[in-house]
Amino acid sequence: MLDNLQKIKIENTVDIIIRQIRMLISSGELKPGDKLPPERKLADHLGVGRSAVRDAISKLEFYGILRTLPQSGTVVAGIGITALEGLISDVLEIEDPDFASVVETRVILEANAARYAAERRTAEDIMSIQKALDAYEGKVLEGKQAVEEDLLFHLKIAEASKNKVLKSLMLIITPDIISHYINLEICKNGRFYRALDEHKEILKYIKSQEADLAHEAMLKHLKDVLEYSMELKAASE
Repeated sequence: MLDNLQKIKIENTVDIIIRQIRMLISSGELKPGDKLPPERKLADHLGVGRSAVRDAISKLEFYGILRTLPQSGTVVAGIGITALEGLISDVLEIEDPDFASVVETRVILEANAARYAAERRTAEDIMSIQKALDAYEGKVLEGKQAVEEDLLFHLKIAEASKNKVLKSLMLIITPDIISHYINLEICKNGRFYRALDEHKEILKYIKSQEADLAHEAMLKHLKDVLEYSMELKAASE
């Protein structure tokens, strides 16, 4: 009987707001360039505090889905990937979802992102990656979950690759990666601490522009989660 019962997922207010906005974008009701209502109006309509709306918008900006323009307000970013984002999310839901495929895709993208970042990074890129790494380290040393800080570090590497398509693909799968990491408790048993050392190694090779070593360090970093996802897939077949 227990096998037929699904775990209840409790979402916080920010996640619910994010999901609703993403659905509006994926459905085409909100299009690139469309302006969102002011924070106060959104908060009143949704029956939540302005801080929750502000946090949701901030996260969607982080993913590149929204953009706040001076004196113009918050608009949907013209990144041209929202249809694909909706398509991929639908496919993952239909397949309940195939975490192994998400991880395989992530490995392909990120190993090459690390290689290209080592070859093409600027001093500004190094500063951005280091800042993301510092935020991750701060959370880890406090003993807190650092899933989003982890992914911010990886997205900053994707930005440093100077490959806009690669970065866009990372932006598409990032929300699903976050969901799977949390639901499957991937980062437990000290994994955050081991990942911190691996992050530092990746950044070291990007700084020194050793592309092959950066590529290998990223593969090493993602090896555990790739193997774990394959085990889950094998167990379900």
